[in-house]
Amino acid sequence: MSCPASFSRRSILAGAGALSAGLLAGGCAPRLAGKFTAADTHVLDYPTVQATIRVGEILARATNDRLGMKMYAGGQLGNERDTLEITTFGGLDFNRVNLAPLNSIEPLTTVAALPFIFETTEHMRKTLDGPVGEEILASLTKHGLIGLCFYDSGSRSFYNTRRPIRTPADMRGLKLRVPGSDLYISMVQSLGADAVPMPLDEVYQSLAQGVIDGAENNWPSFESGRHFEVARYYSLTRHLLAPEVLVMSKRTWDRQSARDQGLIRAAAKSSVPYMRELWDAQVAKSMKIVMDSGVAVNEIDPAPFRKAMTGVWQQYVTTPQQRDLVDRILAAGGGQP
Repeated sequence: MSCPASFSRRSILAGAGALSAGLLAGGCAPRLAGKFTAADTHVLDYPTVQATIRVGEILARATNDRLGMKMYAGGQLGNERDTLEITTFGGLDFNRVNLAPLNSIEPLTTVAALPFIFETTEHMRKTLDGPVGEEILASLTKHGLIGLCFYDSGSRSFYNTRRPIRTPADMRGLKLRVPGSDLYISMVQSLGADAVPMPLDEVYQSLAQGVIDGAENNWPSFESGRHFEVARYYSLTRHLLAPEVLVMSKRTWDRQSARDQGLIRAAAKSSVPYMRELWDAQVAKSMKIVMDSGVAVNEIDPAPFRKAMTGVWQQYVTTPQQRDLVDRILAAGGGQP
């Protein structure tokens, strides 16, 4: 069997089983010759995409172009659940994913996704750059993934087409999109709204057609997805500071030499400050675009929202290892619902 030089969205989404049996037979990975493949659902100029591209550039310089990367941005290869499964089978080499699809396979990732566990961006970054973050990343190995680093996903807040949200009572009856995560579903339901799991690329049309009333996300996603054009109320609950994760297929990782594995880890870590610089600039840019468009933006008192999360924490923090991580995060300066 000869290895294909490239692959299409149709072939990659034909199914993980077919992918494993066909493209991966004989050790072949579906990539351009000499290139790792990478996927991201965000558009090309989004900070996480650019940071992942930077990883490839660092590797290319360090190896005289022996290693490199081809990025498939903008959801070209499907949504995050599609691409994550493909990555575990080795059909993709690198993948930038939200914590939500990881929550369903690894309980430790749920800790970093708990609502209101991080008080500030600085608290989140400091914690995940240290031993707590490394422990969460290492937990992915048994699932066929190598956790390389965390990227920012900003503070997530609620937006909708109907009214400002000032208290949890204002959320009653709203149909709100969430990523496909039981934790996100429980969070929204605890606040009195109806949770609608949905891929990110379906949100704009669903808002415009009234299938959903709103969603929750950060400033750059609210702006870059053009959701602000139809959802004209953005309420700054800042309920989540959950990061995103750059992962690598363990199948691909195991084919690399120890030296190249070290280069890959170093390149990923080196991309984090670059991503954060781009991220902070993008947040400011997106905020200005949204505010200038006339979207009604309001602050909230976080106390009643935080109080409503007590049951969510109790439901999803169930193991001693999870509780230990929670305690260490809180000790580093976090809050409790």
